[in-house]
Amino acid sequence: MKAVVLTLTLLGTHQLLAAAETPQTVADAWALFDPRADPLETEVIRETTENGIVLRYIRYVVGTFDGKKSKVAAFYAFPKNAKNLPGIVQIHGGGQFARKGTVQYWASQGYAAIAVNWGEKVIDQPSDPNTEWAGIPAGFLNPKHHNDVTPGSGTIHQLPHPWNSSWLLYSAAARRAITFLEKQAEADPARIGLTGHSMGGRLTVLTAIDPRVKAASPSVGGSGYLYSDLAGVPGSARRMQADLQLYNATLDCKNYWPLIKCPLMFLGATNDFNSPMELVLRGFRSLPDKNGAFSFTPHMNHRFTADNYAARVRWFDTHLKGNFAFPKTASVQLVLKSSDGIPRFTVRPDLSGPHPLKSVTVFYGYDRDPRARFWRAVDPVRSGNEFTAACPVMESGEPLFVFANVTYDTGKALTMPQGYEDTRLLTITSQCRQASPRQLAEAGVTAAGDRQRLIENFKHGWRDWSLVGVRHTTHWNYQTHKVCDPAFVGPRGASLAMEINTTAPNNTLAVILETDQWRSYTGRKPRRYVAMVELPEAGSHSLLLPIKKFTTEDREVLENYDFVTSLILTPGQKERPKTVPKEWQGKVPTFQNIRWQGGQFASRPRPYLKQGASKIDADAAFREQFENAVDESVEREQQDQK
Repeated sequence: MKAVVLTLTLLGTHQLLAAAETPQTVADAWALFDPRADPLETEVIRETTENGIVLRYIRYVVGTFDGKKSKVAAFYAFPKNAKNLPGIVQIHGGGQFARKGTVQYWASQGYAAIAVNWGEKVIDQPSDPNTEWAGIPAGFLNPKHHNDVTPGSGTIHQLPHPWNSSWLLYSAAARRAITFLEKQAEADPARIGLTGHSMGGRLTVLTAIDPRVKAASPSVGGSGYLYSDLAGVPGSARRMQADLQLYNATLDCKNYWPLIKCPLMFLGATNDFNSPMELVLRGFRSLPDKNGAFSFTPHMNHRFTADNYAARVRWFDTHLKGNFAFPKTASVQLVLKSSDGIPRFTVRPDLSGPHPLKSVTVFYGYDRDPRARFWRAVDPVRSGNEFTAACPVMESGEPLFVFANVTYDTGKALTMPQGYEDTRLLTITSQCRQASPRQLAEAGVTAAGDRQRLIENFKHGWRDWSLVGVRHTTHWNYQTHKVCDPAFVGPRGASLAMEINTTAPNNTLAVILETDQWRSYTGRKPRRYVAMVELPEAGSHSLLLPIKKFTTEDREVLENYDFVTSLILTPGQKERPKTVPKEWQGKVPTFQNIRWQGGQFASRPRPYLKQGASKIDADAAFREQFENAVDESVEREQQDQK
């Protein structure tokens, strides 16, 4: 396919993206771009110094398109009078913008840092010169982000071409940020790291193939394979209108992972919507060298706890500064055959370094869709340097997924970015394993475990929950996928019961049951059923919520608990501000004994199936997709043992 001839250049009039074959590979697409070719024409719009950190608002040229220069604004920070520091390029996420606090944090940690404002939003004063994409569809203002390789209004080419997509333009801006750091006296061009969150995580993977990047850390973005079905979940792939083959070949991160040479630490969340856990692991299996690690926060979606986020900071300290000993990823073994029919998972953490082992926690679950999966936590039994946990399978015909989080005490509190408490803990995720229903059956694994009425007694605190705003009296939000686990699915006709203690009167609690979250492939629409509970007095309250009390805003009543994906506890005003105008009063409440009361246990349909789909359809999809993923995992496991 020939590209339409355009008077378009990238970083120099000598370099044309025209009259050439449309690139069909990642290498060919990026061969059209030289991040050092043209002058940056850097503008310093403002400079301030605070607490020994110099902060500059700058702008530089990304490229020239149809004779018009595209420019990107950024924040750049470094310790005053510093020279030859390791550098950090930070890439913000979707709908977000570059933040001065981000580069100030990295500067306080001894880095020269730049945050690229690829999304065009205002980052300081509205009148400041800002990012300008010169009429190309990119950013979040006007024109908008263009995901496709297909042509559209303002795209560089009028035929399908990878450079029609905004993704390459944003990555080009990040590569030019590397060029900027190379030219700064404060930065060492041989020690540049790259990090980004969400869309920025994907851009980190797209950019980490640049040989100038010496360490990278994407988070909750960049997994690749998003346009493929999750294994055993028919119809779960993302959709795109056209030219998917060219898009996947040149823009899907699955084709970038094999080209990444630098050490890479992925910061993940086990229930993330944007980078499903199995897809991240699939990308890792294609890294050319064993130069990667990951840290997954259990139960979270697009968020992390401090001990997991610390892995990102320590990764750069290890690979750019050389002043931290990052532990090796724990090796594991999943043994399916046993005398009692229960699989065993053994973890061998790295105990060779200077950091004492704090804990090992094993997590296992069954749901085919990682976004809705509940991860059961178990403290393994230690024998010498091995930690082993039983992982009983609740339902036959379903898979088993297992990993462990290994936490170390670094001995000194690490100063963390805003939003995180300082921590001396460091959590690294072990190798991960999975087993298909066929493998489980062939090994003689038998279904074990009974249905439970008690959902949570808080014996282990909030270990099974995702917590947000726990110290914010009006925005706390507690969520668990436990009610999606086959042991804890609500009985037919049961009520949800719990105790709650409040410290002030006149409050309203929102108890939320979400159904079919992320399961649009089933043909069922996600629903949010809410029970609003008035708490007029302070003190202890016993709540009994019949199923008919859970309704949507359109007054649709919840019929059963079969497809519930999560339980959420939060202030009523936060959930329904129009009907509950008053914010939560007093301290964040405490809860006890969340449980199902009454009703009858009954089997539920498999939640990932389309309405009306048969058992045979599901099993056929499983054999087709899941077994291929298992083969990859087994191959990787054999490599790990070498």
